[in-house]
Amino acid sequence: MRRVAAGMLLGALMLTGCAAASPRDSSVPGDEKGGSATSGPGLTGEVTVFAAASLRTAFDEIAEEFEQQHPGVDVKPIVYDGSSTLVTQLQEGARADVLATADEDSMQLLVDDGLASDPRIFATNTLVVITPPDNPGGVTALSDLADAVTVLCAPEVPCGKASSTLLDGAGIEVTPASLEQNVTAVLQKVAAGEADAGLVYATDARPADGPCEASAAEVCSFRPENWRDAVNRYPVAALDGASGAGVAFAEFVRGPEAQRILDDLGFGHP
Repeated sequence: MRRVAAGMLLGALMLTGCAAASPRDSSVPGDEKGGSATSGPGLTGEVTVFAAASLRTAFDEIAEEFEQQHPGVDVKPIVYDGSSTLVTQLQEGARADVLATADEDSMQLLVDDGLASDPRIFATNTLVVITPPDNPGGVTALSDLADAVTVLCAPEVPCGKASSTLLDGAGIEVTPASLEQNVTAVLQKVAAGEADAGLVYATDARPADGPCEASAAEVCSFRPENWRDAVNRYPVAALDGASGAGVAFAEFVRGPEAQRILDDLGFGHP
């Protein structure tokens, strides 16, 4: 009897020891419950994002969604500007974890400099013609931009390159009243009545329901016949030295939640 009791006691002690050793520490990287350095509810830290001006509405929403899923992460106010301007700032030493540009050429400059690696396309966009709601220049076709007071993006920024591609493909020569450093500036000038027309991304001037004159839209817009000639592809990348939260944010931009936001705002799929 003593031998049986001792054996039962030894077995119980062995089971207890196994049970105590089996749970994993939820803070260990890679743990399914606690997450890793780049994902999961345990993610913490700050994220600095540079993004093309045309992404402002989308990335503000994406950042909010990312913070809701990762309460320990603080996405700093996102820096928006023309892609080439952002790239220049980073080349000159500005600090950021993530960059999203409106074209692949701008991103490639940072890849060539060793400041970014493995950029991934997460969205596409195309151009539309915009006018003030009362359309003072009578612009109804892309060819009308040749005679109207037209503002365009500067040729060195993605929306300017796309504008040149669109106009050259249609054989239309435009002498712009001004050249702007980002698409937001073009939109603002046309909305303020400082120009008859401009070319911006479709996501910046989504068509209003019903006649434009009866809408509350800042501008009216229409898609030119050859709009498929200029399609911008948007890459995103975690930059050299990015925090774990920054790497996770770049991955999140390509994930289903961010893609739903981009889709709702009129961006195309990669």
